Order: sequence, then C-alpha cells, then structure tokens
Amino acid sequence: MNTENLSSSALSVDHLAVIISPDRGQLGKEAAAAVAGRIREIQDTKESVNMIFASAPSQNEFLSHLREAEGIAWEKVNAFHMDEYIGLESGAPQNFATFLEERLFSYVPVGNFYRINGNARNIAEEIERYSTLLEENPVDIICMGIGENCHIAFNDPHVADFDDPEVVKVVELDETSRIQQVNDGCFDSLDAVPTHALTLTIPTLVRPPHLFCIVPGPLKANAIKYTLENDISPEYPSTILREHPDARLFVDKDSASLL
Repeated sequence: MNTENLSSSALSVDHLAVIISPDRGQLGKEAAAAVAGRIREIQDTKESVNMIFASAPSQNEFLSHLREAEGIAWEKVNAFHMDEYIGLESGAPQNFATFLEERLFSYVPVGNFYRINGNARNIAEEIERYSTLLEENPVDIICMGIGENCHIAFNDPHVADFDDPEVVKVVELDETSRIQQVNDGCFDSLDAVPTHALTLTIPTLVRPPHLFCIVPGPLKANAIKYTLENDISPEYPSTILREHPDARLFVDKDSASLL
C-alpha cells in the first residue's frame, strides 16, 4: 500500500486522506466537525449549499453530531440522498428518505430535502426528475459510506461503472448488499429485503468537489482493506475514492483493523 504517514491517526492512500479514530463515537464527532466546517466555509461564499447524504446505521454517530454543529444556516442547505428501494412503502422505517428525516431533518430546518420516490408509477420518469434536480443543483458536498462488498450507494460490483453515462439508474441488488441490510438490523430476513433500487451512479457520487466517507465497525474491515490496498477497479467500487482530489475517509479501529 502506497501510504504517507501524516500523524498518529491519519494516513493517505493516493489522493485519499484516511482519518483513524479510536471508536465510532469519536469517528462521528470528527467527521461531523469536518463536514460542518466545510458547510460553513461554502456558506461564506455561496447563497446555498447542495449536499448528498447516505442513509445507513453506519452514519448514526456522524449525523447525531452534525445536527448539533453550530454556525450552519440549515435553511440554506438543499439535501439529496443517494439511493432508494423500489417498491418499499414510503413510510417504512427502512426507507432511506425516512432514515434521514428521523436522524437529521427532524432536528434541523433544512431548506429543501429532495426525496427519491421508489414507488413512482413510472420509474423512468422518476429517474429523469431526480437527474434533472441534481443537474440543476450542482452538489458541493457528499457524505457517504462504503458497503461490505465495497459498494458506494447501491453500485454493487456487478453494476458498478466508473464511466456510467447515467446520473441515476435502476439496479438489481447483489445478495451481499441485501444480507448487509439484515446484518445492520434493518430487516428481519433476507426475503424481506427488496431486490431492486434506484441509485445515483458512480460518476454522480464522485462529481461533488468535497467528499466525506464515514465507515465504522468490524463488518467493514474487509471493505476498508480492499478500498485502500486493491487496484482501482469496478470490482471494488469504493477504490474510485482514491482518485478524488478532496476526499476524506473516516474509519475507526474496528474498520481499520486489517490495514
């Protein structure tokens, strides 16, 4: 692994800065401080800030600290999320928009939260609608995670395309991704996990100029090892983060245990 030691708790791999925290609570605190600082910095120069958020239990500590951050004009933030199940009831607790509403937007007065509708009658029209919103509101900051199989959003290895021409697309979920939803406690069984979803594509995810990736926990140790040590390839979609000019990966001692 081509790394350069920056301090006792940080290293870099290619362009990707990696911050290692002792536990997920400290990880969430440090990631929130970094994101809040960037939001405030952008708000000093722009009327509004456009952001994409991930929806997963791995984001809980980060979102908890972010909603407590001071000096953010949340009414001037436009928010997007990066994926949504197809066919899951809109009010279901596993719904990704619901996740963000419960953990962040019920606490802060965000200006706009643009939801992906996985129950749209015409999915092609929903893809066009959400793609247009993203194109009309160029994203400044993305806050994301990494899946157990190195997926980012729902770009599993079998559908990941670093040169994807689409902004949003329909994907069939890899079984590993569906099992992860059970491991995370989001569903009781594999049969309950939807098989398809709408997802922002990889070029859409890495286009924002500022990228923050939050990945705690022992179940993510292999994914972090692959992300940082394997060749950059769609076989391990998260490896693309190493090419981003301003990306920070926040891990804890558990997710970094195999480095």
